[in-house]
Amino acid sequence: MQATFLKINPADSVVVCLEPKKKGDVIEIDGKTITVNQDTPAGHKVLIKDVAEGENIIKYGYPIGHAMTALKAGDWVNENNLKTNLSGTLEYTYNPVSEPLKIGKENRTFKGYIRKNGDVGIRNEVWIVPTVGCVNGIAERLVKQLQKETNCEGVDNIYAWHHNYGCSQLSEDHENTRKVLRDICLHPNAGAVLVLSLGCENNQPEDFMAMLGDYDKDRIKLLVTQRVDDEMEAGMQMLRQLYDIASKDERTEVPVSKLRVGLKCGGSDGFSGITANPLVGEFSDWLVAQGGTSVLTEVPEMFGAETILMNRCTSEELFNQTVSMVNNFKNYFLSHGEPVGENPSPGNKAGGISTLEDKALGCTQKCGKAPVSGVMEYGDRLQNSGLNLLSAPGNDLVASTALASCGCHLVLFTTGRGTPFGTFVPTMKIATNPDLARRKSNWIDFSAGQLIEGRTMQELVPEFIDKVLAVASGEPAKNEVNDYREISIFKNGVTL
Repeated sequence: MQATFLKINPADSVVVCLEPKKKGDVIEIDGKTITVNQDTPAGHKVLIKDVAEGENIIKYGYPIGHAMTALKAGDWVNENNLKTNLSGTLEYTYNPVSEPLKIGKENRTFKGYIRKNGDVGIRNEVWIVPTVGCVNGIAERLVKQLQKETNCEGVDNIYAWHHNYGCSQLSEDHENTRKVLRDICLHPNAGAVLVLSLGCENNQPEDFMAMLGDYDKDRIKLLVTQRVDDEMEAGMQMLRQLYDIASKDERTEVPVSKLRVGLKCGGSDGFSGITANPLVGEFSDWLVAQGGTSVLTEVPEMFGAETILMNRCTSEELFNQTVSMVNNFKNYFLSHGEPVGENPSPGNKAGGISTLEDKALGCTQKCGKAPVSGVMEYGDRLQNSGLNLLSAPGNDLVASTALASCGCHLVLFTTGRGTPFGTFVPTMKIATNPDLARRKSNWIDFSAGQLIEGRTMQELVPEFIDKVLAVASGEPAKNEVNDYREISIFKNGVTL
């Protein structure tokens, strides 16, 4: 008989309902019989022991908040009776935990594009990158004209990456914009890039090009539209040259150790931390064991689970960087007069996530158990293989853009509520529950909901690995099929 509830950790004081429970239903757990006191939706929590007012409630083996009033075994635990323990910044102590991955090397490969600098891309696209939002319209016209002329034959696609910035920004915001645009220009999923400038913007074209370093000048070209009589004619001339070069590139077998994957969740529900996130965590561990790279971000969604990540850092230096990353983001919230613990969205709460700790402990399942080998600031580019942490907010578009910008070839995006979007790299959607996978098959690339339909993790992990490697080898993700692709850059300060 298939289970109708799940106790995730032996220390937990709640179980998660795998299907809706009615008032009066019975739960047999730990030798006790618990009667459900209220109708409780699937994905939500039922208390399996009495707790006093102020007492912590445990899930995943950790506190997810405290009871706002005295509660009885069988009560439905939700945002109306559970309150976060989070407040301000904290001091942390490094208590390293070493847990070697017991995963063998498989010598797997995928078909990618080897670039001149030795980097590898999983797409071969022609991109237009505006230095300032003023030229977005020109970029779009150029894309349409090149698509019409070429029908994209010989390349995977042609895109312009619109944004609103590049001028009227100050200090950190301005530098963040420049760094993300630099990272896009240098991304190996682009076979060729036209940098499109207005000319008078704060993001001055020559200074921006200097940020690219020793780039391939045959594949990255600059057009300053104020300096030419006909920007369409000049732009098309450059694009035809770039297209001619990129269209000759071919896929070749490369080791899976070259693959870099971003880890993200959005529209989470009560199943996220028990199906899709653990599945992605298994993949992340497998990839790291093969010599590859995974990146976890969404710093606010680490609050409440941050010590797990801190203690997996391979050095005290990385631990200190992680502490700074977490406390800096808390200070960002507090500096705007916002509470640290106010993160779960209405959709999260409806899906069974009641506090930020509840969300964070499920969110961090995506990075498995690998040690943390690198910590990056927003806009930084990857330097270390293995599991990395990246500073970025929880916002789906901003965080996914940040993952792609640091060098990830694709993003694995788990979701319980569903979302169609994609960033400038393939953005695979992994459903946490079978209902979403069935209803939104045009959005979902893989269903981890099979885990609550009787499939085992041992069965599903190889299938998921095959699916990710297929997408890396050219199979389009659903966001690519739908042509849902965009970028979003983090903004903190004033606009002039």
